[in-house]
Amino acid sequence: MAHGTHEPSLNEANSWPASVDTGTKAKSSLSEVDWAFPDRRSHSDIEGVHPYPAKFISEIPRALISHLPLPRNSAVLDPFCGSGSTLVESQRLGIPAVGIDLNPIACLMSRVKTMACPTDLEQHAARITLSSEETTDIEIPEIPNLDHWFQPNVQVEINRIARAIVAAPSEARDALKLALSSIIVRVSNQESDTRYAAVKKDVDPSTVPRLFLRAVNRINAALQKRNYPLTSVEVVESDILKVEPSVIERPIGLVVTSPPYPNAYEYWLYHKYRMWWLGYDPLKVKADEIGARAHFFKKNHHTAEDFARQMRQTLTLLDGVIVKGGFASFVVGRSKIHGKIYDNAKIITDEAAPLGFKPFFVTERILSANRKSFNLSHANIKTETVLVLRKEVE
Repeated sequence: MAHGTHEPSLNEANSWPASVDTGTKAKSSLSEVDWAFPDRRSHSDIEGVHPYPAKFISEIPRALISHLPLPRNSAVLDPFCGSGSTLVESQRLGIPAVGIDLNPIACLMSRVKTMACPTDLEQHAARITLSSEETTDIEIPEIPNLDHWFQPNVQVEINRIARAIVAAPSEARDALKLALSSIIVRVSNQESDTRYAAVKKDVDPSTVPRLFLRAVNRINAALQKRNYPLTSVEVVESDILKVEPSVIERPIGLVVTSPPYPNAYEYWLYHKYRMWWLGYDPLKVKADEIGARAHFFKKNHHTAEDFARQMRQTLTLLDGVIVKGGFASFVVGRSKIHGKIYDNAKIITDEAAPLGFKPFFVTERILSANRKSFNLSHANIKTETVLVLRKEVE
């Protein structure tokens, strides 16, 4: 559903004067960007409301949206919107946006980050913790290996809050769900969001409601702190390979995305207990997640051709929604599949060519040496390619 209250009829921030050669101007402008962003500051309040390793850093979509001309009345699309970085930056710049993602936790994050702040959010959270204290004998949901990953008394506290959220006002429910989701790994036996291993933590069960209230306060403060009008943002929870152009109801002038690619990071795995506690199905996400390592280490495993086919389908969708002269920007690394290195940017470029997308700007960006989000033993990820394609005007 769409969020926000203000939608400009013209993308003023991205409109070059008619007398200017927009292509030349944009290429020159993009070439001047230091894509490593060495002076990047810590996450803004809105970025830090929920853990999401391997996230699309906000400086990348901000640079692409700011330096590429957007046709009048068109929107920005991120077909793999993840934690919502592109959507937030589009909204910050006053441009409508559409995001699509298979992962329900990603969609939850994207919706909350771009929504109007719910009225009395902290009061709703306080009532939830009080009512959950009074609730007894709530049946714990059937979740695989639950005792391995969560202490029994912690399970009770999480379940109480999760059940109470269902009865909260609908306008506050997503923010409350996101708050609970944000603390799940911390109160579990999982070592961290980037290491899927069980360790002994001895979590005090009283920590659960306390951390939940703190997470709600953080989300509430971040939403209230925004000092820009909320342009329309639509978030579609779906497998991108099953999305029809009619689902995207706006003309798209610019795509800014970082597609999941083979062996980089298993989003479903590191979010799966969040999904289970909130009533989603992580196994369905696993089955359809592009690039998940599990697909490449099984009988009849995926290959680079599978990724090429998936990008071909995605690009066909983009061809159906991007206006002529519009741009499709991808930030993607290389993959190591059974010992062989594959250039994913080249795969995307090759698949895009028959659809009339031509390379417009290409550069490499160096990743931070301490970036631990990726599975580096399987993915040769030291740099990423920033690839901008342009749909032919004629």
